[in-house]
Amino acid sequence: MRKNYDLSRLAWKRNPYAKRLKKAITIRLDEDLIEYFKGLGKEVGIPYQRLINMYLRECAGSRRKAAVHWVSAS
Repeated sequence: MRKNYDLSRLAWKRNPYAKRLKKAITIRLDEDLIEYFKGLGKEVGIPYQRLINMYLRECAGSRRKAAVHWVSAS
């Protein structure tokens, strides 16, 4: 193998399918929730956004429904 390769002539292109795979959104999450996923991500070596995506995908795949308890304002 060569020690150095000339990559200057390569045409770098973005993945044309990348936009179909993921969509950027803005979501407001509680700070402690973000810290939880960041810590978990460091433990397992996965970016925390990917962990959140994996968790949500698992919930959606199993048709899990959140237990929502509304607190009255009065």
